[in-house]
Amino acid sequence: MSAISRRRVLRAAGFGSLAAAGAAVLAACGETQVVTQEKIVTQEVEKIVQVEKEVPVEVQKVVEVEKVVEKVVTKEVIVEVAPPAGPLSGTILVDGSSTVGPISQAVAEEFQKQFGDVRVPVGISGTGGGFKKFCAEETDVSDASRFIKSSEQELCDENGIGYIELPVAIDGIAVVVNKQNDWIGDSITAEELKTMWAPEAEGQVMTWSDVRQGLPDQPLLLYGPGTDSGTYDYFTKAINGEEGASRGDFTPSEDDNVLVQGVSGDAGAVGFFGLAYYEQNAEILKALQIDGGDGPVFPTTENILTGKYSPLSRVIFIYVSTVAAERPEVQTFVEFYLKNAPNLVGQIGYVPMPAEMYDIALERFASRKTGTVTALEGVNASPNSVLEAWKAGA
Repeated sequence: MSAISRRRVLRAAGFGSLAAAGAAVLAACGETQVVTQEKIVTQEVEKIVQVEKEVPVEVQKVVEVEKVVEKVVTKEVIVEVAPPAGPLSGTILVDGSSTVGPISQAVAEEFQKQFGDVRVPVGISGTGGGFKKFCAEETDVSDASRFIKSSEQELCDENGIGYIELPVAIDGIAVVVNKQNDWIGDSITAEELKTMWAPEAEGQVMTWSDVRQGLPDQPLLLYGPGTDSGTYDYFTKAINGEEGASRGDFTPSEDDNVLVQGVSGDAGAVGFFGLAYYEQNAEILKALQIDGGDGPVFPTTENILTGKYSPLSRVIFIYVSTVAAERPEVQTFVEFYLKNAPNLVGQIGYVPMPAEMYDIALERFASRKTGTVTALEGVNASPNSVLEAWKAGA
């Protein structure tokens, strides 16, 4: 399924709370338009047969019950952006994270409606794969579900590639199991995830009984993003304490839909990926609450935005080449991206950042502020940490 078709499925499924979050962010922005919501209240009459014991079927009572149904319709408002001068044309090359990819696809789709002579193909080769292309000057914009690594910074420096780091949304990593898994309950601890995924677990933790006492000897089958994925890097750092530190005997894929199919196809399977992919497939997967030490927390919009869903929520990014940013079509696209992301990310299944962060991101792009905020010691991928780093001058 393409990123664009995923967007349509999510919109049809009615992610009202996420769209509402996007509307709230937009309402706080001075230059953007507001996503309006229209609530329709309808009454449906449902006929229910009232069954009474020892009463013949032919005399059972039929009771009419009125049921009030509320439907929320979100009207999409796209903020138009004026190009620097004259008509736009050309090609903007975007590649990288499979997590950020659906957002960039949605933005590119809307952008091309306004600027039909500009092509914006969006590739998905994982965060690491995207940076390899970006630092080799093969792409203009790199989608990333983590910060740029020092080795990637060095490669960009060697090739004379400057980069502007721009957060675009907040994402939670969902830990999912098969719907038939009724032994795990509703939650899992971060420590149990470490028991399951740590490098030393390879060949040792092979059944669910090895993860928690009292669980069955059901074989443990693990699915996760490939090692080029920023989601893999973030998960391993958050759970195992070191980026890239993980057992190797799991089924990896850069395509999150492959992971969904794997987990949904075996009762003993467990996997992790961006929250949007779980929400799209909630009918065939079970998401677990994560207990990071303060009790189990489900990955909801509110819990991710407030930071309660710990340690598996993070800001996700685009990185823009400073050379490419001087081209009028790229400049216009990035401005369009940041002004419309608050609306679009909510519809796709992610959480919009606070309005202040989009405003500052626009300022940082306009001033061509280069580098990464991780140059400031102690910065992590939480929205508050990034915002504080910006205000500290990073």
